[in-house]
Amino acid sequence: MPREQTPFELQVRNILSVNKTYLFIAICLVTFLLAFLEKQFVFDEIAALQFMEGPQKIVFQIFKGLELVAVPLSLALQYTVVGFVLWVGCFLWGYRVDYYQCWKIAMIASVVFFIPQILTILWFTFFDNDPSFWDLEAFYPLSLMNLFNHEFIADNYHFLYKSINVFQISYWFILIAGVDYAAKKRKSTAQAIVFTSYVPIFLFYLWFITMSSQ
Repeated sequence: MPREQTPFELQVRNILSVNKTYLFIAICLVTFLLAFLEKQFVFDEIAALQFMEGPQKIVFQIFKGLELVAVPLSLALQYTVVGFVLWVGCFLWGYRVDYYQCWKIAMIASVVFFIPQILTILWFTFFDNDPSFWDLEAFYPLSLMNLFNHEFIADNYHFLYKSINVFQISYWFILIAGVDYAAKKRKSTAQAIVFTSYVPIFLFYLWFITMSSQ
């Protein structure tokens, strides 16, 4: 028998009841807006990029443009992969959870990553007005990277150090809250599902990227 829902689970249900298509469009629009603000207030203020000319400048602009064009596809792919991993995790633990719900949980949880983007823009706009391109590339708020000087960290470890951060861990617990509501079982089970499905794959991904970029 499914257990009775708590007030927190009722709030989660209200969040999950949001129309998937509208929410996806909203996330894409916010992503575009933050990318525009980052370009205007951060990238365009980097001295090395201001003096970039010719093919280098064209290539850089094309690269940034392709990033924007690929936003809907990359987000949809991210939600599809994470949703599938959660769905398989639920299945292996003996719980039938609709894949649509898992996809939506992954999408809603990803909203937490808007926070570090906003903090990055604010930091380089108001506190560090003269960063180098490498300072920007190595920066990630509340991450392991912030505890070290990036100049003394091997380049192939930058992604690893940036990916271990408060927001990634918060993402895990938002996934747990979503799975907890969807499975309607003990919260410890939702924790077990996330920590035996998504988290190991995420850590393996970090290891693979770090080792392959040596």
